[in-house]
Amino acid sequence: MRDAVVVEAVRTPIGKGKPNGALAHVHPVELLAHTLRTLVERSGVDPEQIDDVIGGTVDQVGEQAMNTTRYAALSAGLPESVPATTVDRQCGSSQQAVHFAAQGVISGAYDIAVACGVESMSRVPMWSNVPEGKDPFGPGVAARYPEGLVPQGISAELIAAKWSINREQMDAFAVSSHRRAAAAWDAGLFDAEVAPLEGVTRDECVRPGTGTEVLAGLRPAYHDPVFAERFPQIEWNVTAGNASPVNDGASAVLVMAGETAAALGLRPLARLHSFAVTGSDPVLMLTGVVPATEKVLRRAGLSLDDIDLFEVNEAFSSVVLAWQQETGADLDRVNVHGGAIALGHPLGASGTRLTTTLVHAMRERGARYALQTMCEAGGLANAMILERI
Repeated sequence: MRDAVVVEAVRTPIGKGKPNGALAHVHPVELLAHTLRTLVERSGVDPEQIDDVIGGTVDQVGEQAMNTTRYAALSAGLPESVPATTVDRQCGSSQQAVHFAAQGVISGAYDIAVACGVESMSRVPMWSNVPEGKDPFGPGVAARYPEGLVPQGISAELIAAKWSINREQMDAFAVSSHRRAAAAWDAGLFDAEVAPLEGVTRDECVRPGTGTEVLAGLRPAYHDPVFAERFPQIEWNVTAGNASPVNDGASAVLVMAGETAAALGLRPLARLHSFAVTGSDPVLMLTGVVPATEKVLRRAGLSLDDIDLFEVNEAFSSVVLAWQQETGADLDRVNVHGGAIALGHPLGASGTRLTTTLVHAMRERGARYALQTMCEAGGLANAMILERI
């Protein structure tokens, strides 16, 4: 069986997903095109050799409709003969793109593929793809969950309550994310992965001066009297400070067979070792990272102690802290360059953003094995293990 390796990985700086955000003036197709163009330039690969471009986007409507990935590839100057498709596994969309690209390479269907993702939350706000008054779930789901599903913020509160995670713990974790991200920027650790765009050179949401005393003054972000009555265990500790912001950004990784990389004289950043996807309770929604972690470790024949670095998407502090309680992972090895709370969470781009940060951190720190996992709306999660070679 062939192996699949990552030979290059890039991302844009991440902007605030607001009308005044640093990247709000950039069309999402152009955000993604910038990473695809940079990926080809930095790797030196002949774009004619790319077998497929697989991209993740969550809100596929308006300026992110009509197979955004195809038009980004065309805008980037890739040959018309290079195909592209856009996938949606919610926040894990572009991590799923990595899985698909690697699985295509391993099976022999591809020699070279690009996995990527984009989200412009300033131009296409979250839930833009669900018109007001429309039900995206249908009667069968309503019958199966008669009390009703809940928004992600409520799920984050339920997780905090179930795992007894208090406000101080969540705020402290958020502060750590900002400090790690700021330190990584100051040390030049993002230089190899970030492709500056139209004068934007750094992630816009990193706040190095944030402290727990500042975050303690923020109000609960999701308090709702209806859910308060339904879930009396909720203490309403999730705030804008201990959750990820809304963002604009794009990212891309170049995946190919190990033998192809050798023939082209390219040095892999890492081998894509093992993969897993799983479903979980769609009310708690964001806990799938726990069984996904267990599943991918079983498939890899590894233990948690074998993993040198982790990337666990920081949708909310409570998600990562609950995952840590269940797995026993050392937080000193988790999101070592900061996570989505600080860097940002441009939904469709976050999967390959995590992979990009992770493969560069593996090289910088000499890590052998790394694990990436992401919680996703609807009670889903992706996980994969990478190996430095």
